[in-house]
Amino acid sequence: MDDGQQCYLAYMLRLWKVSSDGTLAWRASLESPHTGERHGFADLGALFGFLEEKAERMSSDSESKIKKEE
Repeated sequence: MDDGQQCYLAYMLRLWKVSSDGTLAWRASLESPHTGERHGFADLGALFGFLEEKAERMSSDSESKIKKEE
């Protein structure tokens, strides 16, 4: 992979509401257009946590690569 691909993520996002115990809750799924891999989330907090983890991992991987090249 080149540097451009390593610093890029793409997902198709699906959001919908469901009724749970009389209250409405958001559900979400992400699908990678490159691999078809899908991730499901019971709430928006879980979705945001997943994306934050992916972004942090990409940042730390990029920083490690930069340090190795120096």
